[in-house]
Amino acid sequence: MPRLITEECINCGACEPECPVGAISEGENIYIIDTNVCVDCKGHYDSPRCVEYCPVDCIPPLE
Repeated sequence: MPRLITEECINCGACEPECPVGAISEGENIYIIDTNVCVDCKGHYDSPRCVEYCPVDCIPPLE
């Protein structure tokens, strides 16, 4: 299930280099995840890297 970055994002950029498929990019005010590209790190890592590195816990699964 793809993830999204909520408005709680502090625009720190910690998540972007951790994405193995390049789904995260800097938006106008916060980082954004391309939900068409995000694979939730399946096939790459045991858990989503962006979530592990996010200091404010703002990357929930897209529902």
